Amino acid sequence: MGSSVGPEDRAAEVRPRLVTRALMLRFVTVVGSSASFFLLLSVVPAYAQGVPGRGSDAAGLVTGALMLATVAGEVMAPWLAARCGYRLMLGVGLALLGAPALVLTVSDSMGWIVAVCLVRGLGFAFTLVAGGALTAALIPAERRGEGLALIGIAAGVPSLVCLPLGSWLAAHTGYGPVCTAAALAALVAIAAVPGLPGREAGSGPPLGIWAGARSGALGRPAIVFAVTAVGAGIVVTFLPLAVGSGHSGAVTAALFLQPAAATVSRWFAGRRADRRGAASLVIPGLVASAAGILVLALTGLPVAVVVGAAVFGVGFGIAQSATITLMYARVPASGYGTVSALWNIAYDAGMGIGAVGFGAVAGLTGYPWAFVLTACLILAGLVPAWWDRAATRGQRARGGEERAVVAEGPP
Repeated sequence: MGSSVGPEDRAAEVRPRLVTRALMLRFVTVVGSSASFFLLLSVVPAYAQGVPGRGSDAAGLVTGALMLATVAGEVMAPWLAARCGYRLMLGVGLALLGAPALVLTVSDSMGWIVAVCLVRGLGFAFTLVAGGALTAALIPAERRGEGLALIGIAAGVPSLVCLPLGSWLAAHTGYGPVCTAAALAALVAIAAVPGLPGREAGSGPPLGIWAGARSGALGRPAIVFAVTAVGAGIVVTFLPLAVGSGHSGAVTAALFLQPAAATVSRWFAGRRADRRGAASLVIPGLVASAAGILVLALTGLPVAVVVGAAVFGVGFGIAQSATITLMYARVPASGYGTVSALWNIAYDAGMGIGAVGFGAVAGLTGYPWAFVLTACLILAGLVPAWWDRAATRGQRARGGEERAVVAEGPP
């Protein structure tokens, strides 16, 4: 009698295991770094602006410094990783992210606060790039989409909880306890690092970060994601300031719903991208992000603030999943580290530029019009999105693979 097990069943039987001990340890480092980062993301701008005589430019400056250092660290990280390995970089990054939080409240001078943000930004960059490369090494290629979704949830849940929790703790317990909690979240996670592999095992010549940035196949999705990240930097930095203390409940709800919506939509977008491709999700993500920011311009209406943050979160989650999926699909395995760096640079540069630019614009126009102008900026991302769609169609029409274009150089 023949076997009743069909080809699909046999394939399922040999499907590689996804959640291994090493991946569980990676989850610990993801949660620790994400919790430490998001606990203070809205708290430090409020701490800086709390000194009498300072305006919205102070809040924007500290977030901008954090993001600037993060971007600089992400640019350096691939070069450093080639020399010291990803595991060591991850451990150092967690230390640099956590330890400075312990001493933030020693002084309220802008120089001190900016210095702490610069060190923490550098540490966060190392955790992102080194951790991203380690993740790629730990997830089987056959289950990469599912694995990246799990990592996205592991990073998204701390942001969902810690972003509003940080503001609540600062308001009810003071800045010292929330800084201590942020420090411990990162420092305790260092204990999981020795169980991780030392570096990514990739074959083939590495893809340089500058070559990747110049490539339209990677550069276009990165630009699209960067303009949506501008909105993320503005929401976490200025929403509590734009709405005011009279509607603190709406602000707390909005800061909860924005990462919650982003986490859920990123999961569903990733699953859909595995089945039908990611390219069709880019434009909907852009449009939803812009719509959410536009609704936030109604800062005097608590319902609009909550709805706007949720809609932006949905769009931002879709944009996250679509762009990173496209970028990973367009490089060989040896380019995964570069994709991780470029995508995170787009994320952090967008957040930093958004925080600094919005602070300056809001000082001239007021918060509502600054939100309107931000929505217009996000919609400008439709231009590279359309270019990317046209280029993809052209590659398919010629029967070529865009991955080869990236591997060989910019188109």
